[in-house]
Amino acid sequence: QVQLVESGGGLVQAGDSLRLSCAASGRTKSTMGWFRQAPGQEREFVAAISTVFGRTYYADFVKGRFTISRDSAKNTVYLQMNSLKPEDTAVYYCAQTQGFGTKWPADFGSWGQGTQVTVSS
Repeated sequence: QVQLVESGGGLVQAGDSLRLSCAASGRTKSTMGWFRQAPGQEREFVAAISTVFGRTYYADFVKGRFTISRDSAKNTVYLQMNSLKPEDTAVYYCAQTQGFGTKWPADFGSWGQGTQVTVSS
């Protein structure tokens, strides 16, 4: 059973940047994804990457601000977040899936514990 551990969250000001990390123990499935969940809202897709070929896809609201990447040697996936906005405040989770292209949380598993990102205005 793969375990995923997120890190890198924190409190920043609007316009700042953060880089989140998701470290995996063991062999992961073909696609790793980032999701986020704000208080009182449903978990929503942010970005995903295929672990072998590095293909990526993003939620529309990312609009070029976020970049997902992977370091296969470290078995780690990153989410670089630039130009952060207060509405980006949420707990960010990583998870894995066998397919590619899905944005549905129900298609992903092995959820990490999450890392809090808070953006002040």
